[in-house]
Amino acid sequence: MNAIKSARKFIVANPSSESARTLAQLVLALESETQFNVADLYKLDLETFDIAIDILKEWRIDRYYAGKAKLFDLSVQVTGLPS
Repeated sequence: MNAIKSARKFIVANPSSESARTLAQLVLALESETQFNVADLYKLDLETFDIAIDILKEWRIDRYYAGKAKLFDLSVQVTGLPS
Protein backbone atom coordinates (compact mmCIF):
# COMPACT_ATOMS: atom_id res chain seq x y z
CA MET A 1 0.00 0.00 0.00
CA ASN A 2 1.39 3.42 -0.82
CA ALA A 3 2.12 6.03 1.82
CA ILE A 4 -0.49 8.50 0.62
CA LYS A 5 -3.20 5.87 0.96
CA SER A 6 -1.86 4.80 4.36
CA ALA A 7 -1.84 8.40 5.57
CA ARG A 8 -5.40 8.97 4.35
CA LYS A 9 -6.62 5.84 6.15
CA PHE A 10 -4.78 6.85 9.31
CA ILE A 11 -6.19 10.39 9.28
CA VAL A 12 -9.75 9.15 8.61
CA ALA A 13 -9.50 6.64 11.46
CA ASN A 14 -7.94 9.14 13.93
CA PRO A 15 -9.05 12.63 12.84
CA SER A 16 -8.67 14.26 16.23
CA SER A 17 -5.31 12.75 17.16
CA GLU A 18 -2.13 14.79 17.25
CA SER A 19 -0.47 12.29 14.92
CA ALA A 20 -3.20 12.71 12.30
CA ARG A 21 -2.84 16.49 12.51
CA THR A 22 0.92 16.19 12.08
CA LEU A 23 0.53 14.02 8.97
CA ALA A 24 -2.08 16.42 7.58
CA GLN A 25 0.23 19.40 8.23
CA LEU A 26 3.08 17.58 6.48
CA VAL A 27 0.95 16.92 3.41
CA LEU A 28 -0.30 20.52 3.32
CA ALA A 29 3.25 21.86 3.66
CA LEU A 30 4.49 19.64 0.84
CA GLU A 31 1.62 20.59 -1.46
CA SER A 32 1.86 24.33 -0.75
CA GLU A 33 5.67 24.29 -0.52
CA THR A 34 5.60 25.96 2.90
CA GLN A 35 7.65 25.25 5.99
CA PHE A 36 7.07 22.27 8.24
CA ASN A 37 8.64 21.76 11.65
CA VAL A 38 10.65 18.56 11.26
CA ALA A 39 10.83 18.18 15.04
CA ASP A 40 7.10 17.35 14.95
CA LEU A 41 7.96 14.11 13.16
CA TYR A 42 9.96 12.92 16.17
CA LYS A 43 6.87 13.19 18.35
CA LEU A 44 5.14 10.50 16.26
CA ASP A 45 5.10 6.84 17.22
CA LEU A 46 7.32 4.66 15.04
CA GLU A 47 4.54 3.38 12.74
CA THR A 48 3.23 6.88 12.01
CA PHE A 49 6.78 8.21 11.66
CA ASP A 50 7.39 5.56 9.00
CA ILE A 51 4.26 6.70 7.14
CA ALA A 52 5.54 10.29 7.24
CA ILE A 53 8.95 9.27 5.89
CA ASP A 54 7.28 7.24 3.14
CA ILE A 55 5.15 10.27 2.24
CA LEU A 56 8.33 12.30 1.83
CA LYS A 57 9.87 9.63 -0.37
CA GLU A 58 6.79 9.30 -2.58
CA TRP A 59 6.36 13.07 -2.82
CA ARG A 60 9.94 13.47 -4.00
CA ILE A 61 9.51 10.80 -6.67
CA ASP A 62 6.21 12.33 -7.82
CA ARG A 63 7.80 15.77 -8.09
CA TYR A 64 10.57 14.32 -10.22
CA TYR A 65 8.09 12.72 -12.60
CA ALA A 66 5.93 15.86 -12.70
CA GLY A 67 9.00 17.92 -13.63
CA LYS A 68 9.95 15.38 -16.27
CA ALA A 69 6.42 15.50 -17.75
CA LYS A 70 6.54 19.31 -17.92
CA LEU A 71 9.89 19.16 -19.70
CA PHE A 72 8.54 16.59 -22.17
CA ASP A 73 5.47 18.76 -22.86
CA LEU A 74 7.63 21.83 -23.43
CA SER A 75 9.93 19.83 -25.71
CA VAL A 76 6.98 18.69 -27.82
CA GLN A 77 5.76 22.27 -28.12
CA VAL A 78 9.18 23.60 -29.10
CA THR A 79 9.80 20.94 -31.72
CA GLY A 80 6.40 21.72 -33.23
CA LEU A 81 7.30 25.36 -33.82
CA PRO A 82 8.22 26.41 -37.37
CA SER A 83 11.94 26.75 -37.97
